[in-house]
Amino acid sequence: MRLLLIEDEEALCQELAAELGRRGFAVDISHDGIDGVFMGETEPYDVIILDLGLPGLPGLDVLARWRAAGISTPVLILTARGAWHEKVDGFHRGADDYLSKPFHIEELVVRLQTLVRRSSGHGGAELAIGCLKLDEQRQIALWQAAGQWREIDLTGIEFRLLRYMMLYPKRILSATQLVEHVYDFNDEKDSNVIEVYVSRLRKKLHRELIRTRRGQGYVLDPTVLLADGAGDKPPAQTD
Repeated sequence: MRLLLIEDEEALCQELAAELGRRGFAVDISHDGIDGVFMGETEPYDVIILDLGLPGLPGLDVLARWRAAGISTPVLILTARGAWHEKVDGFHRGADDYLSKPFHIEELVVRLQTLVRRSSGHGGAELAIGCLKLDEQRQIALWQAAGQWREIDLTGIEFRLLRYMMLYPKRILSATQLVEHVYDFNDEKDSNVIEVYVSRLRKKLHRELIRTRRGQGYVLDPTVLLADGAGDKPPAQTD
């Protein structure tokens, strides 16, 4: 998941970005409202953390501009302001969630994961399709074989890629689109490398799970996970 963090306290911003990066997010940062508006309008984020007391343009005005422009990216407001009427105003402007400072990183991460799942149409408490589910806390996959869940280790990029594809099963996702949601703004990006990671996921999970649409992109096929007997064999035996 690609995340935009807009926070004017630079020390907090850097610390939080590093922690979120370790927890499976590709994080871009901004320290002022004007720059934040532009980034939110021009980059394809999955979720945004927005502080209220920003230089250049207040956080609520940033949010109002996004919503007026039709940008529906989930926004979690992170602020030291705790007055109930300010929270109500934030929700009226289009906020999806609120978290007051100080906070626990575990709560922030769970709230972000929930916002992303809901915005993509997944209402459950975890990301799961048939015999495959994702443990977002440990950043591993779980495959059900012979009635038992087997743990499958994933690299950071493999985890981000699989999570994004599980959020949008049956949808054709171009290599460029996948790159935009797996890497942050400063990463070296090469859409050709996506094919490498797709191949690795097929080997670890199921060779038919991710189908290639020539000239279009990739599709995660949920029928592979939902078919009778899909989990009878462990993933290592599918190649």
